[in-house]
Amino acid sequence: MSARNILLIEDNPDDEALTLRAFRKNNISNPVVVARDGAEALDYLFATGEHAGRDVSDLPQVVLLDLKLPKVDGLEVLRRVRADERTRLLPVVILTSSGEERDLVEGYRLGANSYVRKPVDFDAFVEAARQLGLYWLLLNEMPPRPMG
Repeated sequence: MSARNILLIEDNPDDEALTLRAFRKNNISNPVVVARDGAEALDYLFATGEHAGRDVSDLPQVVLLDLKLPKVDGLEVLRRVRADERTRLLPVVILTSSGEERDLVEGYRLGANSYVRKPVDFDAFVEAARQLGLYWLLLNEMPPRPMG
């Protein structure tokens, strides 16, 4: 069975490049699907719009979700993921530069599995990506895939 992908929902091209570079540097070889706004992320997860026809049961291993997104913000993406039976158990890690306590509280209230503040320093970011990859891709046990 091939490695399940990572869904990175990130609108900042610099943060996207930094995340992908940090994964490469840490030998995280899972394919990464990038959605650059909340609407695109929902289209991917629910196989609608430009992702119509995609196998909706082929869920990512983990979703890395930024909060400050165009079109549909990250908390609304999380709300919709948790409201749908097909994606309710999907691991979602909020990966954001937001230090606002209300974002942290609301993220957990809506069902985030983890909340990680993006380090500003590249080396710290690489280390955070290494730890995220180690935990979510190797240590964490996933619920069985839903039957489609």
